[in-house]
Parts: sequence; C-alpha cells; structure tokens
Amino acid sequence: MDDTRAGTGDEKNAERLTALSDGIFAIAMTLLVLDVRVPPGLSPEGFRDAVRDVLPDLGAYALSFMILAAFWRDHRRIVELVPRFEGPSLKFALFWLGTIALIPFPTALLSEYASEPLAVAVYAGAVCVTNLVELAVLRTGLRAARHSDPATEREARFVAADLVGTALVFGATIPLAYVLSPAVAMWCWLALLPVKVTTGLRSQRAQSS
Repeated sequence: MDDTRAGTGDEKNAERLTALSDGIFAIAMTLLVLDVRVPPGLSPEGFRDAVRDVLPDLGAYALSFMILAAFWRDHRRIVELVPRFEGPSLKFALFWLGTIALIPFPTALLSEYASEPLAVAVYAGAVCVTNLVELAVLRTGLRAARHSDPATEREARFVAADLVGTALVFGATIPLAYVLSPAVAMWCWLALLPVKVTTGLRSQRAQSS
C-alpha cells in the first residue's frame, strides 16, 4: 500500500471515530437536561417551590455539560495527534465512549442525592476514570504510530497533563466526600479552573514559540 492510500485510510478511520463520538456526545448532552423540568398545573406557591427544587438539577446539568464539552475538545485534539486508531487505541477509544455515554447516570445521582457521599464519590469516580481512559487512548495511539514530530509530542504532553490534572482533582475528592463532607468535595472541584487555565496558557505559549 502506498503512502497516499495509507493516509486516506487513516483519515477515514479518524473520521468514522469522530462521527461516532459526536453522536454519543450529542445524545449524552441531551440526556443531561431531561431531568430538568417543572411539573405543569402548580399553584403559585407550588411553582416557586418547584423552581427552587430544580436548581440542583440545573447545577448538575451545567457541571456535566462543561465536563463533556472539555472531553469533546480533548478528543478533537487527540484525533489531530493520533494518525490512526486500531488495536489497543481503538479498544480504549470505544471503552472511553462507553464512559461518556454513562455520564448522565452519575449526573442524575448528583442532582438528587448531592448530600450523600456515595453519590458524590460515584460522580467523581466516573469523571476520573473517563479521564484516565482518554489518556490511555492518547498514549496507545501515539505508541502505535512509533514516530511523531517534536511538535506533536509537545502538544501530546499538554493534553496528557490536562487529563491527569483533572483525574487527580476528581479522584482526590472521593475520600473527601466521606472524611469531610460531600459539599467540601464538590467545592474542591473548583481547583480544576486554575489547572486548566495554566495548562491552556502553557499550550498556547508552546504553539506560538
């Protein structure tokens, strides 16, 4: 097989995975909002109570939507870095998409039982595992390529640092939900903001240099 045909095959391979992932992300993001609703036919007082009751659902929806958006962005970056998905990288990619499709379940747990340590731990664990599996997709994909230019390796390190940082933050809050409180564990998720901002700025500087 010549290089032109191999390159075309690699592009189609990545395009098929991207199309599948886009569909799964669209479904997962849509499922997040299904629990955000106010029943019809309420009295004025009941309506106000229902709106207050739906606020945790809105919070869980917003959090999970941002997390899924970050996963989708990282996946796009990984597709640009990995020339072809096959073997272990393809298996990890499919497993990762399975974890993405599962995100609405821990989101529903969090919106309904945010005061329960187990609900917070399940949510944090799901996000942590999803990050680690996505990291495995990146590393196995680059390893299968056997060679890459320095710019690709540098960008891959920044993507890996972002995934590891997110996994560490969510993983560390699992015991905190039990030792301290679920609320403290959830507030600790804000530590992601400086982690992602720092990683993003370093990536931008590397690309411009």
